[in-house]
Amino acid sequence: MNIATHMRSLAVSAAIAGGLAAGLAAPAFADNWRGWNIHPAGYPNSVAMDQFVEEVNSNTDGRVNAEVFHSGTLGSQPDAIEQTRNNALQFANFNMGPMGEIVPATNVLSLPFIFTGIDHMHTVMDGDIGQQFSDALAEQGLVALSWFDSGSRSFYNTSKPIMKPEDMDGMKFRVMNNSLFVDMVDNLGGNATPMAYSEVYQALKTGVIDGAENNYPSFESSNHYEVAKYYSITDHLIIPECLCISTGAWEALSDEDKDIVRQAAINAAETQRKLWAERELESRKKVEDSGVSINEVEDKAAFQGHMAPVYEGFLSQNPDMKGLVQSIQATN
Repeated sequence: MNIATHMRSLAVSAAIAGGLAAGLAAPAFADNWRGWNIHPAGYPNSVAMDQFVEEVNSNTDGRVNAEVFHSGTLGSQPDAIEQTRNNALQFANFNMGPMGEIVPATNVLSLPFIFTGIDHMHTVMDGDIGQQFSDALAEQGLVALSWFDSGSRSFYNTSKPIMKPEDMDGMKFRVMNNSLFVDMVDNLGGNATPMAYSEVYQALKTGVIDGAENNYPSFESSNHYEVAKYYSITDHLIIPECLCISTGAWEALSDEDKDIVRQAAINAAETQRKLWAERELESRKKVEDSGVSINEVEDKAAFQGHMAPVYEGFLSQNPDMKGLVQSIQATN
């Protein structure tokens, strides 16, 4: 064997050894991903997450092996957020409502009537403002690759249609445990009652509370429509959800695989939004057929007018977010 041949042989051997060493040194999360999802199999979000997994696994040719676990089997959302930030989980579908404690900027998304409708939310979150939220999440260990719908939330109750804010005077409404939502109901004349979601049905049935607020699919799937026969469309909250990747998993990807994963997330969001819109129509029909009275609130501006103290209180505590609020409101 001559020197040139010998050197080529050594180079090939070194390349093979280097490749093996790199493979051995590669962190496990670059290969095996676990994902969290609170919704049951077959739910719009779950179908979209399944699609995301299938596309990622197929299009990376096995460089990523992802699996999603539905129905919150890997823990509650607060637990899953921490696990994803720490890379114990690699991806998840998170609602922005509970994210404020970790990423304060996301509290803006929980301001009542911050969005004029679903299309407005899509325009905001799919553009530069959405990227600002993604950047803020990334600073806390989460990379938001696309945005899902979670519908618009409206009030429902056991006794009467709500047409104007005065109709809520003295009524007890269950809200999520967030001071913004408590202030929202209180400023509309109602009595806000934070309560675990699992307790709402019985509380409605026994009169502990008069009503609650949520979107059509949740109102239907929780069976709250069986005991609360009045649903009034206020669309007061439209809170987006993210398909998020841990920064550890994201940074371990090659540029090529980042493009593949991002596109899979965008495709998943398109699927989720389409299925969500279909599910809303199905849920509305089901509750209407059961005898629920649904009314469109014609003067939503009257409800919005009561939100000035909520915004003033929020911005007095978070003056640095005034520009962000104004930017969302100015987006067409």
